[in-house]
Amino acid sequence: MALAQRALTEPVPIDRHAADNLRFIRDTMERAASFTAVPGWGGALVGVTAIGAGMAALGQSSRNQFFIWLAEAILALIVAFSAVRLKSNRLSLPFLQSRAARRALLSFMPPLMAGAILTVVLYRLALFDIMPGLWLLLYGAAVVTGGAFSVRIVPVMGLCFMSVGFIALLAPAWCGNALLTLAFGGLHLVFGIVIARRHGG
Repeated sequence: MALAQRALTEPVPIDRHAADNLRFIRDTMERAASFTAVPGWGGALVGVTAIGAGMAALGQSSRNQFFIWLAEAILALIVAFSAVRLKSNRLSLPFLQSRAARRALLSFMPPLMAGAILTVVLYRLALFDIMPGLWLLLYGAAVVTGGAFSVRIVPVMGLCFMSVGFIALLAPAWCGNALLTLAFGGLHLVFGIVIARRHGG
């Protein structure tokens, strides 16, 4: 009994108390440093629409394929943005109010902006055959850089896109649509389902 009373009244050593506080702060910062509202099902839906775009572009001229995939890119951005907002609200993670979300977005955008600028230049030169590889490479770079502040599987997906982009730049021009469909369709679908199952939708 005396031992129990002594244990209750004996002060906790300050170094142990400080260590507990530091551990709590570290765990909190690690959770805050990761943007977990990456939309798995939204990514899978982008994959489905990309497969549809690839089918629509099948047999078309390079110029027509360019406009089909450009429309798909706009649709994919709308779907992805909406999916991020929905998942953020569901997880009570206000979009762009967390430091990790802002970092992810700021890291994601520069490669996409570079891709948009180069697309305009290549369109003016009518160099449509280069665009599939360029799009895949720079989109993959955007996913890798933005994914550095997200769950681990996201940058892995980006590296896969970059790999397909490298292949597309070396492959014959007629492979462009197939590789776009494989990456934007297949990779988004597979990785989207994995993210949805492992990271809450």
